[in-house]
Order: sequence, then C-alpha cells, then structure tokens
Amino acid sequence: QVQLVETGGGVVQAGGSVKLSCAASGRTFSTNNVMAWFRRPLGGGEREFVAGSGSFTNYADSLRGRVTISRDIGKNTVYLQMDSLRPEDTAVYYCAVDGDGYSIGDYSFRKRYDYWGQGTQVTVSS
Repeated sequence: QVQLVETGGGVVQAGGSVKLSCAASGRTFSTNNVMAWFRRPLGGGEREFVAGSGSFTNYADSLRGRVTISRDIGKNTVYLQMDSLRPEDTAVYYCAVDGDGYSIGDYSFRKRYDYWGQGTQVTVSS
C-alpha cells in the first residue's frame, strides 16, 4: 500500500523558514511520477498548488522566489523549503504523487495525483 507521510510542520515566526519532508513508501517513484505540494488554509477551501517536481520543477506564481522544491529519488522523498514566511502562509500542507505518470504538463491539476498524505500544519505567527 502506498503511503505518503509529511513531516516538518510547526509554529514559525513571520520572516522565518521551514523545511517540510514527504516520504513515500510502498512503491518506488521516478521523475515520471510528479510529486507535489499543496496547501489548504485553516479556514477551509480548496487545496492550492504550491510546487511540483517531475521532469522539471514548477511553482505557484504567488510563491515563486520564497519556496524551493527538491527531491531525492533514491529516498522516495520530496522536500519543500519555505522562506520569508508570512501569516497568510499558515495552512495544512499536503504531499501528493502522480502514480500513473499522467501525461499532462500542468502540475497544479489536482486530479492527476493518485496518492495524498495526511498533511502537516505550518502556523506562522506575527
């Protein structure tokens, strides 16, 4: 059974940084399988695209420059580095992986992802 486990969340002061990790188990994934980060504000709503990594990397326009996605293929792990955090970054952050190698270029398309983690919360204090 494929599982994704996110770690690294917590309370961070505005202007600080955090690095999240997502470890996949149950299957080995390659760069053909996009791994991505999404987030959902505590008030609810849709999961918003943050960043994705496959044959290339892609970022949400609103976050580009403050976030960096990286990946260790051998460890089946993807990371999200976030800097210059703002209170509006407070959210539950989710990891997702495209198990089918869905052949679309849009990494932000939520339905392409076959597996999701339970999320890790990042709270940015002011």
